[in-house]
Amino acid sequence: MTDASALVDGATGIRPRPAAHELPTLQLPALAITGATGTIGRLTAEELARGGAALRLLARDSARAPQLPRAAIMPCTYCDDQLARAALVGVRTLLMVSVNDEPQWLEQQLGFVTAAADAGVEHIVYLSAQGASANSTFTFGRSHFATEEAIRATGMAWTILRSSFSLDFLAVLPDADDTVRGPARDGRVAAVAKLDVARAAAAVLRDPAAHAGRTYELTGPEALSFDEIAATLTAATGRRIRYVDETVEEGRRWRAAGDAREMHVEASLSTYTAIAAGEHARVSGDIERLTGRPPIPLEELVGL
Repeated sequence: MTDASALVDGATGIRPRPAAHELPTLQLPALAITGATGTIGRLTAEELARGGAALRLLARDSARAPQLPRAAIMPCTYCDDQLARAALVGVRTLLMVSVNDEPQWLEQQLGFVTAAADAGVEHIVYLSAQGASANSTFTFGRSHFATEEAIRATGMAWTILRSSFSLDFLAVLPDADDTVRGPARDGRVAAVAKLDVARAAAAVLRDPAAHAGRTYELTGPEALSFDEIAATLTAATGRRIRYVDETVEEGRRWRAAGDAREMHVEASLSTYTAIAAGEHARVSGDIERLTGRPPIPLEELVGL
């Protein structure tokens, strides 16, 4: 690793290699990935590393970043514009994975986009949300759209990856009572596996110019109702899992009783109401077009 391995010096033998942030910009990889400690960022980095790509991994906690060959790990956070600019100097292509765990996350994302433009980044590949628009029922969908618009306004080349909700998350939704609760009515969701999202992102990053100005919709192979999801999880686990179509107020009451912030309570509820509104039912073929393989179905993900 750039910040942990060693250099061989003919006169003095082995000496420690400097940390990534101490290296001259020209020695750092020009392909950067944010959120390297998260699932999507890590899987994308691993996919690219298998092909021998040199990577600049940006992470809030450098110690948690994946240890990959030809990868430089650099501290970076969306809430520190100065640190972001320093981490992005010399980057040509950037995968921007959204971080929505802070109350000011949209403001921080917009600041990061500006920092990327100021640092001279040429092409941003942004991981957005299916159905992102100014009027999305999914609350974070509106923020994703605002970020997309900010990226387009910079003049940088861009590619937008609008991902459906996580298939991996659906697999662990049942609570201790083997119940999935949410106000989704009889809506359907074309949820997508995180591995498929990472593979699609890696495909774009291998040849970003070929995807400039394109918006892709990353979905699973079919749109599932929550009754169908519960039936698949029942078959996989041997537990009797059921779906309860609660009201928005019922959902807000028990979610607010926990430790979740209000923004996350509303975001959680809006995933279901967006599904009820039909905003996440569309199945696209973009995963297969980008990766050359069909997307992973829920049955395969849970081992059926």
